[in-house]
Amino acid sequence: MNNLDELKNKVQSAYQNWDKNIYQKTISKFPEQQKEFTTQSFTNVKPLYIPSDSIENYNENIGFPGEFPYTRGVQPTMYRGRYWTMRQYAGFGTAKESNERYHYLLKQGQSGLSVAFDLPTQIGYDSDDPMALGEVGKVGVAIDTLADMEILFDKIPLDKVSTSMTINAPAAILLAMYIAVAEKQGVGRKDISGTIQNDILKEYFARGTYIFPPKSSMRLITNIFEFCSKEIPKWNTISISGYHIREAGSTAAQEVGFTIADGIAYVEAAIKAGLDVDKFAGQLSFFFNAHNDLLEEVAKYRAARRLWARIMKERFGARKDKSQMMRFHTQTAGSALTAQQVDNNIVRVTIQTLAAVLGGTQSLHTNSRDEALALPTQQSVKIALRTQQIVAHESGITNTIDPLAGSYYVEELTDQIAKEAENYIKKIDTLGGMINAIEEGYVQREIQKSAYKFNQEVEQGKRIIVGLNKYQEQENSTGELLRINESIQQGQIVFLNQVRKERDNEAVNQKLAAIKIAAEKSDNLMPHILEAVKAYSSIGEICNILRGVFGEYQEHVVI
Repeated sequence: MNNLDELKNKVQSAYQNWDKNIYQKTISKFPEQQKEFTTQSFTNVKPLYIPSDSIENYNENIGFPGEFPYTRGVQPTMYRGRYWTMRQYAGFGTAKESNERYHYLLKQGQSGLSVAFDLPTQIGYDSDDPMALGEVGKVGVAIDTLADMEILFDKIPLDKVSTSMTINAPAAILLAMYIAVAEKQGVGRKDISGTIQNDILKEYFARGTYIFPPKSSMRLITNIFEFCSKEIPKWNTISISGYHIREAGSTAAQEVGFTIADGIAYVEAAIKAGLDVDKFAGQLSFFFNAHNDLLEEVAKYRAARRLWARIMKERFGARKDKSQMMRFHTQTAGSALTAQQVDNNIVRVTIQTLAAVLGGTQSLHTNSRDEALALPTQQSVKIALRTQQIVAHESGITNTIDPLAGSYYVEELTDQIAKEAENYIKKIDTLGGMINAIEEGYVQREIQKSAYKFNQEVEQGKRIIVGLNKYQEQENSTGELLRINESIQQGQIVFLNQVRKERDNEAVNQKLAAIKIAAEKSDNLMPHILEAVKAYSSIGEICNILRGVFGEYQEHVVI
């Protein structure tokens, strides 16, 4: 038997083992996956395609879906009967208005919620704070107290809906509010599921909604890891975000490298705090961008899974499969949307949706056509959701698992991105880790160089953006835009003052004092924050207590 025959036998044996031990066991949980899948022309589609005629190109880095190093996906069945969670990132104005949008989206077939908070909420200010002037309800929903959160999720069963909350610096407070709302509904902590972004490191170099210095922020994050590992087992305690890194102008390899470097920092901090890696790692999740270069994006996701699996296994000694799996949410690229010829954005989002699905995402938000100009209208949001549904039900790409595996181009791109990302991780290690790399300005400079190069190519016409630097039109009809009423801030202030008047302020002061004492010591802050939230302490009041103990982060100027 020659070497090629031996390799072919090895691959066939590995496939049979995968089919018998993993795939078949998994589909037994989902009977609908046992149905026949065919193309539109009635050709049968296999669950999985493996090297056969091109066996000499077999690469053990590729492997099988649901098996280490998870290049081909974290689930052995992927979308054969169970699609990704379809989320639409939504939130604007008051909690009541956002609640109405959530009910609308759920009726349209959305399978999970994704909450956008306004800027004051994101940086820990109440709606009546002078720092909030002109920003209340503008880029997301305004949340001051538990009373707002109760309205936000009114008549939404939190044991049946998975919720993602894009919140970072005050993530512990918003998570506490969510737990309190669920308990008021009669839903136990072990029955709620969802994600908080809770990724503060990228805020220091890519986004800017930080409050506290890195060391104190990392303490809050590890407090959440510890609390959720015991109390909320279905909750993803962090969504380590490459999305905003890419939006800031990074390359695909930088997005992977810097995101994983952030993840390494979080794991190291948790282990240093005394947590067992296999107790919390299964609750880590990631958040990536879906950009326009379809096949590069597919390769990016595959490379990221492979790298993370090996780092968790080899660097941190994670033993459980779930600890080694990179599960991620994807959002289509906001920075790729143009204000010119906004209907073109529907096409861009479709390409990006294909990239996310072909790359094996676990959940997805599709941007709306008009988001380069304003928050999306209800009609625009529906088109964005329908884009996901058409890809799921009509494109055929969900009928087989990882359909692009084995493509010479995709596999080469996967290897290249993995290698480049690994080099960034090694460089960050030599600088003493991600926090040092941020404080020295290394990460910021690398992203700035990539963003500058891309923009130069657009300005010089070397990179075509349809409608922007080629195929321009004089007339540009955008249609109706969503406009936020300027009176929202005053209404929110009136409601906040009403809550303050009706709550037990003595109890509030006691709970806030307990947070201060816990912050000054080394206690886990989550139980104290939860008690304060239940007493209707405001987000600004809690953050101000923590500001008094931790201080505020001052940005380093990068030259």
